Amino acid sequence: MKEGWTTRWKALFIWLSGYLSIIAFAIVGGYAIVKSEDEELKKTAKQALIVTVIFTAISMFLSLYNAIGGMTDGYYASAAYEAYSILSQLTAIAKIIVFVVFAAISFFKGNPTVTAEKAASVKTAESSEAVTAAERTADAAEAAESAEAADGADAGSGV
Repeated sequence: MKEGWTTRWKALFIWLSGYLSIIAFAIVGGYAIVKSEDEELKKTAKQALIVTVIFTAISMFLSLYNAIGGMTDGYYASAAYEAYSILSQLTAIAKIIVFVVFAAISFFKGNPTVTAEKAASVKTAESSEAVTAAERTADAAEAAESAEAADGADAGSGV
């Protein structure tokens, strides 16, 4: 994906492609899973894969139900077709709601993993700077003690 895109927009694009088609998701989500170095983006693509597969399976079941029913006489005027129609509409509404909610969550969340990693790296850098400063102070104290001991030894020897 382009470097100008933020992780938020990439995640939104992954969810959008999952909603539009399984083939579009295979291209976009597969690329994100395989090529992305961002673990949060990979996690989003894997979540979108699961949701996309679930709705694809539901759609496949409903298509099979309709195809089998279409081979019977009077199917389109029966309660079975009415059930198929209602389930198809409910599935379409649920798919829209689920994809919009997941896309909004992935777009608007604050990415706490990256924040925690950055905070940990800042703390590590601060602690390493503090350790380095403490080592410098300890080295300076040892050098001062060595100098004082050398001056004391020089004074005692009369040099």
